Amino acid sequence: MKPHLIVLDLDGTLLTDEKIISEKTAHTLKLAEEQGHQIMIATGRPYRASAVYYKQLGLQTPIVNFNGAFVHNPTDTNWQTIHETISLPVVRNVVDAMQDFRFHNIIAEVMDDVYMQVHDEKMLDVLTFGEPIITAGDIRHSLQVDPTSLLIHADSKNVDPIRRHLADVHAEVIDHRRWGAPFDVIEIVRHGLNKAVGISHVSKWLDIPRERIIAFGDEDNDLEMIDYAGTGVAMGNGIDRLKSIANEVTMTNNEDGIATFLKERLKL
Repeated sequence: MKPHLIVLDLDGTLLTDEKIISEKTAHTLKLAEEQGHQIMIATGRPYRASAVYYKQLGLQTPIVNFNGAFVHNPTDTNWQTIHETISLPVVRNVVDAMQDFRFHNIIAEVMDDVYMQVHDEKMLDVLTFGEPIITAGDIRHSLQVDPTSLLIHADSKNVDPIRRHLADVHAEVIDHRRWGAPFDVIEIVRHGLNKAVGISHVSKWLDIPRERIIAFGDEDNDLEMIDYAGTGVAMGNGIDRLKSIANEVTMTNNEDGIATFLKERLKL
């Protein structure tokens, strides 16, 4: 069988609800690798919060972080890193506009530095994976470089009005996605970026065509990736919109959905 590129989202996909990779899934991925298939991670997380899983799987492929805004190869410094940022004027315009909406926090991430509009212990539990440098205070003043991503934390009832504003006013310069539970967070990256864009760079480098890409996802930020892959697979726990465009639907993240699908499809 010709080599396939297996692309894995993390939360709700590769990881169980306990944020671990099951032994069965890890073993199946190792079998796939031994048979010549390539495995990579594509996540909305920064690298610092995904490195532990990258290393656990013993990967040597590039990784897509920040939903496509950052693509690099942790094992090869000669690989041409891709890092696309949001310009500071755009960030300040968005923060200014948010003053007309109800929100809990606005957070900017510059690779491994985190800037928080409001100090928030609950969000810190999510963001301090990998021990970043944290700066609290009005990011219109504290942030001095173009960030990799911008997060807006709001109550669920306020997320859609905020997203409508972003689509109506800022669509030409930014793209935005909604996080899954437990936080209602809108993640913003530079316009034109998504996981599929990052994966396309990696697949070309590996010389694996689109029709031999198998991608697994569960959420809003996986839509382009699942649509782009030759075989887009939605997890059983995935959102309905993703399932509607996927080529296949597998078992849930807690039922080794990835392992079940790959064993059958790749005859492992």
